[in-house]
Amino acid sequence: MDSHLADVWFELTDLQVSHGSGAVITTTDGVDYLDLSSGIGVVNTGHCHPAVVAAIREQAGRFLHAQVNCYRHDLLERLAARLAEITPDGIERFFFGNSGAEATEAAIKLAKQATGRPGTIVFQGSFHGRTHLTMAMTTSKSGYRVGHSPLPSGIFVAPFPYTFLTKEDEDTAVARCLREFDLLLKTQTSPAEVGSVILEPVLGEGGYVPAPRAFIEGIAERCRANDILFIADEVQSGFGRTGELFTVDHHDLRPDILVMAKGIASGFPLSAIGASADLMERWPVGSHGGTYGGNPMGCAAALATIDVMTEPGFLDHARAMGERFLDGLEEIRSRHPEVVAENRGIGLMLATEIVDGDGNPDAPRAAAILRHLLHEERIVLMSCGPFGSTLRWIPPLVISEQQVDGSLQALDNALTAT
Repeated sequence: MDSHLADVWFELTDLQVSHGSGAVITTTDGVDYLDLSSGIGVVNTGHCHPAVVAAIREQAGRFLHAQVNCYRHDLLERLAARLAEITPDGIERFFFGNSGAEATEAAIKLAKQATGRPGTIVFQGSFHGRTHLTMAMTTSKSGYRVGHSPLPSGIFVAPFPYTFLTKEDEDTAVARCLREFDLLLKTQTSPAEVGSVILEPVLGEGGYVPAPRAFIEGIAERCRANDILFIADEVQSGFGRTGELFTVDHHDLRPDILVMAKGIASGFPLSAIGASADLMERWPVGSHGGTYGGNPMGCAAALATIDVMTEPGFLDHARAMGERFLDGLEEIRSRHPEVVAENRGIGLMLATEIVDGDGNPDAPRAAAILRHLLHEERIVLMSCGPFGSTLRWIPPLVISEQQVDGSLQALDNALTAT
């Protein structure tokens, strides 16, 4: 036996790393790699941002663990108040957990308790986690679900306008998906049984597909009309990833429940859900909790992260780098139209669709591109989507112009070499 680690984790690379800084990670043998995965969308402020490191160091000397049921440490209220400042209007009370799946499951539990309705509507291509309930809610790839049945019931799947796959224009796709959502409420369940609808404003594992504004507004309107709670899953798209602190800010949308994780604490395990005071008051005391939720180390990291992200110019830089990246990807598509079918995204949450000669998703070619980037260009990049043929660009938001340009050149090289 070569390792005492479980084999269940898939391995994107075989890199053994010792440290990281900004957008760069360094292996144990001293080789630098540009990390365009951000640890799957987590280190939005970059690896080991000095302000975040300092906050964790200071807190480590005060309290490592202060369990919230037993006593309250002084950062809990500070973080909740800070989140109330930066989240959409009406999101004013917060529950803290450790992971995105845990927060998503908490949001569904809150919705069930507050409405008395058991049903949840999710969307095709969604990813909400790997617990039993969140697996049942996840439809981005069968591999996340196979072998774990039976999964919890009460989950209904509505279509999502992924126009690259359906070959529709956006207006047609949105109209069809809204019609089918209405049909779902007439045929598979009813509003009287649905407590919540949960939507990723940008599909994550499902393909990095931004939900069109008309689609989000249409779903939100239907939720209001039927007294169904609208949950925005911003686990991957939140905390500056799309150029605003939250993707719903692009649409001036106030969800009933906001789910947050990943970038919230720059890599320290922390998650949160936010809702109105009225909604949170309908959650019976003691009906939910957790040993580590709201731990002081995570709260310290989150407060420092928010301070960094709200500094003047931080989000401006992220937006500028996103535009530079997407413009560069489009230039590359013009040179390789037989391979690159589409580029899309918001901010620094971008996707490139790789296809074969017939225009179909080409997972083997995408995998070859990733291998070239890793071994020849020293760039860590991931794929996503149902076929594994979508390259996803998710660098730290502190990535520089030089690093963006170098990444684009590396992709051009990879397309030529493979």
